[in-house]
This record gives sequence, structure tokens and C-alpha cells, in this order.
Amino acid sequence: MKAYFYDNLPGDQRLPHDSGKEVTLDQLAKVGVLYFRIPELEGVNALAASRGYKNRDEVTISPSAMGDIYETKVKQFFDEHLHEDEEIRYIRDGAGYFDVRSEGDEWIRIKLVKDDLIILPAGIYHRFTTDDTDYIQAMRLFKEEPKWTPLNRTEGLDENPYRQEYVTQFLKA
Repeated sequence: MKAYFYDNLPGDQRLPHDSGKEVTLDQLAKVGVLYFRIPELEGVNALAASRGYKNRDEVTISPSAMGDIYETKVKQFFDEHLHEDEEIRYIRDGAGYFDVRSEGDEWIRIKLVKDDLIILPAGIYHRFTTDDTDYIQAMRLFKEEPKWTPLNRTEGLDENPYRQEYVTQFLKA
């Protein structure tokens, strides 16, 4: 895992966009993002059990796995959004980037590779993209039935109760 502030320069979203300003695990934790390096599936199972996660699925995001819809889907994943559920992703293979908003509403880019696991709290604005290899295989963990409902950032979404709870817990000291 490598985290840093996004450079905001134009160009392919799948490139590093590394500003050179590193972000620490403590800085990520301040905005509610938790990171773990877990080389064995047993570790993922233990973490899932401790957080009350009962279900999971695996997704492969690549042109060969998704065919013609790949480019459209990657662009959708990169639209800034939030979820009303905590989001856990465990990288089984490949690489990709999760971008999350800092306390100052700047993008923090987190590069994840095989055996990295990230937990994003409900209500955090974020986005996702593969890296320039166009391939990632990830396990998605769910407390109940698998669902993935993104709410794209639009005017008024800051009033969402999950967003409000997130802001109160992590952004207001």
C-alpha cells in the first residue's frame, strides 16, 4: 500500500498521479480509512468475523473479464460517490487505486496490490480505478446480502444521514 495526495493534473485516471506528498496510515485513520496487509485468507476470515461480515463475493475488473463494458464500468467506479454501508475490499490479484477525500476535501490516492485490505467507513466520499495494467481481482465483504449501491456526489448529498454521521465522527474534531 502506498498513499499520497493526488496531483490533480489532467491525464489518464489509471496513472499514479503522485503529488510526492505522502500520506501515513495515521492520516488515513483520521478520515476513517483502515488498512491491513493480510497474506492469508484465514486472516481475512478472522477480520470479517470480528466485524460481523457474513457474505462475500469476488469480482475481476479487466477488459478480458468484462468485455465491452469495461471502460464504461471503470469510468462509473471513478465517479465520486459514497455508500451507506462500510466497504471492505481485499485485493486477491492485480492492482488499483482508491481515492478518498481528506479533511480538507483533497483527494488522497491509495494504491492497493495483492494481499492489501482496505476498510472505508459509510459516508466517505471516494472513487476507484484500476491501475494502468487494467486488471484487479478483489473480494468484497458484506454484513448481509451482497449489495453495492453508490450514491454519486451531487448537491444535497451532504445532508444524507450516513454522510452526516461520517462528518460528525471523522471530520469534526
